[in-house]
Amino acid sequence: MAPTPEPLVWMIPVLHDNYVFVLERAGQAAVVDPAVAGPVAAALQARGLDLVAILQTHHHADHIGGTAALRRLSPGAAVIGPACEADRIPQTRGVVDGERFELLGETVQVLAVPGHTRGHIAFHLPRSGHLFCGDCLFGGGCGRLFEGTPEQMHHSLQRLAALPPETRVWCAHEYTEANLRWAADEVPDDGAVAARLEAVIALRAGGLPTIPSTIGSERATNLFLRTQSPSELARLRRSKERWTSCST
Repeated sequence: MAPTPEPLVWMIPVLHDNYVFVLERAGQAAVVDPAVAGPVAAALQARGLDLVAILQTHHHADHIGGTAALRRLSPGAAVIGPACEADRIPQTRGVVDGERFELLGETVQVLAVPGHTRGHIAFHLPRSGHLFCGDCLFGGGCGRLFEGTPEQMHHSLQRLAALPPETRVWCAHEYTEANLRWAADEVPDDGAVAARLEAVIALRAGGLPTIPSTIGSERATNLFLRTQSPSELARLRRSKERWTSCST
């Protein structure tokens, strides 16, 4: 018997720098973190796809803003999100760390990755090698610590860093260039960071996304993934926020 084909993954740019991710297989689709409904519904309709599931990594408005409207358009679609954020995400199924479920012929593994929010989760597809990490891990960076601690974020990032290096990392924002410009200021003699920044600048100049990244690339060039302790992560997080405030 032939193996089940992997779902096709593609993305829809929305708002200023958000991405909504679509998993597509055999006429069905799941979407991850729909910030808005209109562009997502239009894209699914254009491809003749039936929405069967919405995956939510955390409760922030720019990740769940389109969920209610998409449910009205596709009332049979499941909404799967962190169980501990059920009071803030309109969901039909709450999931917890280590839970697995089937979606479009794939097994999806739930990973708890608190730090950005207390209940933040990521969705990992081990067979096809996709990771949907919301605002925990970014290209060259990590999310702000709005609700969690440096200890939580450090543990979460180390957990993601332990995934296979070829794992494709679908980050929810196009922050890679800014993150790497900061990193190049932080470690000006780091050749790997400089080379990745040059490649990213070329992509963005051509109007192309920098997502997906890979776990291997992040291990090599993401300063937050390279930290050895929560205190080092906290120092870098403060440095990044100062840099951002000075560059805007």
